[in-house]
Amino acid sequence: MCTACACGTAESASAQVETGGGSVYQVSGMTCGHCVSSVSGEIGKIGGVSDVRVDLATGAVTVSGAGFSDEEIRAAVDRAGYTLAAPSPAGAP
Repeated sequence: MCTACACGTAESASAQVETGGGSVYQVSGMTCGHCVSSVSGEIGKIGGVSDVRVDLATGAVTVSGAGFSDEEIRAAVDRAGYTLAAPSPAGAP
């Protein structure tokens, strides 16, 4: 269920990662547009982040910019109420 709006949508997860610039993270628990907004909003507050792209279908979150750490991303995702998996470089197989 969506932790932010309790919309009742079932949780889905996928291991797919989109290619592109930046670091790609897998976030589980996102089920609706409000989830996407919550996650991207929290990550966007981190200094050095220039762009956040969230793919709801796959759970892939691509973060562009410089000067931020994986720990900062993890803390932002936690604040939004979701779970972050390990990061991978963009374009990784």
